[in-house]
Amino acid sequence: MIPRKVIIRGAGDLATGVAHRLWNSGFSVVMLELPDPLVVRRTVSFASAVYENSITVESVTAKLCPQADQIDQYFDQNIIPVMVDPDGSILLKEKPPVLIDAVMSKNNTLTRIDQAELVIGLGPGFKVGKDVHAIVETERGHNLGKVIYSGQAAPNTGKPGVIGGYSSERLLRAPHSGCFEPKKNIGDIVIAGDTVALVGSTEIKTAIDGMVRGMLHPKIKVEGGTKVGDIDPRGNKIDCHLISDKARAVGGGVLEAILHRYFK
Repeated sequence: MIPRKVIIRGAGDLATGVAHRLWNSGFSVVMLELPDPLVVRRTVSFASAVYENSITVESVTAKLCPQADQIDQYFDQNIIPVMVDPDGSILLKEKPPVLIDAVMSKNNTLTRIDQAELVIGLGPGFKVGKDVHAIVETERGHNLGKVIYSGQAAPNTGKPGVIGGYSSERLLRAPHSGCFEPKKNIGDIVIAGDTVALVGSTEIKTAIDGMVRGMLHPKIKVEGGTKVGDIDPRGNKIDCHLISDKARAVGGGVLEAILHRYFK
């Protein structure tokens, strides 16, 4: 029998794509986040519930859940609970059926294969049989969303995927440590050279034309080099309120991995 409860560590845009797919497939999903998540694609990330109390992404609502004993109440209201419990110290005391590591840190520091009946990792940083039971590939290309049952995912290249002919140029990074303040909103159209945010008094300018697809929450303290925003060169051709094709593919891979474990 397939268990319904799934715990997802992380609630960024990829994790949200996974949660959305599983929720609509009948699973009861709980998401774990940091107290101050560095979430860029805020309009499609259930992590935004930490700042805004609740968020709806494509008709599915997630809400900040302060206590573990309220989780079932959230399920009864058809709401995904998001808890501030990044290391799982609250919810992983009792071994859950399914645990998904969607932190996307590139290096596994928290997840162990014995923490759940089925442990799934997203992307690089995990080894099947040592850290997790299965991995879902997150690198764009032919194998995106593929479930890996032996070995590891493709290594981290350090470069974002190419969209509209641009890779690293799409990203906005903090020039130094300080308080982040956006000057453009997600969904705004910008041209190269526009000031889109500040860190302290230092301006961050976009290198390309496009749509602001992501931006950190205002007033967050960031370190130098932190990803603070994302410009999509496709402009109005994309919708910044919809789950990405990448997140949907990864969500499908996770669903396959769960069915494979309980149907084989």
